Amino acid sequence: MSFERAVLGRTGLEVGRLGLAATYGVPAAAVEQAFEEGVNYLYWGSRRNAEFGRAIRNLAARRDRMVLVIQSYSRLASLVGWSLERALRALRLDHTDVLLLGMWNHPVPPRILDACRRLRERGLARFLAVSTHYRPLAPQLAGNGDFDIFHVRYNAVHRRAERDVFPKLPAGRPPGIVSFTATNWRQLLDPRRVPKGEKVPTATDCYRFVLSHPAVHVCLSGPASAEQMRGALAALRQGPMPAEELAWMRRVGDAIYRK
Repeated sequence: MSFERAVLGRTGLEVGRLGLAATYGVPAAAVEQAFEEGVNYLYWGSRRNAEFGRAIRNLAARRDRMVLVIQSYSRLASLVGWSLERALRALRLDHTDVLLLGMWNHPVPPRILDACRRLRERGLARFLAVSTHYRPLAPQLAGNGDFDIFHVRYNAVHRRAERDVFPKLPAGRPPGIVSFTATNWRQLLDPRRVPKGEKVPTATDCYRFVLSHPAVHVCLSGPASAEQMRGALAALRQGPMPAEELAWMRRVGDAIYRK
């Protein structure tokens, strides 16, 4: 794994280490430019933004380079497949690389898993993933054969994944780890929350902090504009943080956590 590219755990998928989410309305042109620069983990998830969908359709000729993620929040087994197929029709694609089950903080019920397995058997999804805020769930589920990717919260404020997740994953065939909320919902960018005398982090700093941890394969970004997309891409060009910058980010994160 380099700072720019990684193999996403036992999936074998080659990914850019910066992922891109549709949530905040990044323009289609910015998505396509990011793809040209190696950002191929494309997450059409909780908000299926039309501009993001247009970009994916425009990139369909290079589908083999894309790692498409489609999320379902459904708690009804009968709606998981409906949600996925509806998304695929909108994108004019025949499968997703990753079907992500959104925000489970307890084990996924057998009825949901069975529905996902059927979708995988039909070729509509290649790999299954789950996102969680309950950190112990990821190591618990990583040992079975259903989930190959885990989305977990990790940033300078919330670092307990370093204790509760990363060291407890199976060493032989580790799952892919994707982090979210790198800016801690922009709290790390807020001068009012940063202690006096400390430099205020940028989004670029937040992405670099996350990507500097070797357990993280992909750090999701959620830009709302082309300018924010450029700031996210700058993290890849600047590379990993040295020790003194990591210490600064931890100090800022600890101060925000205490508040």
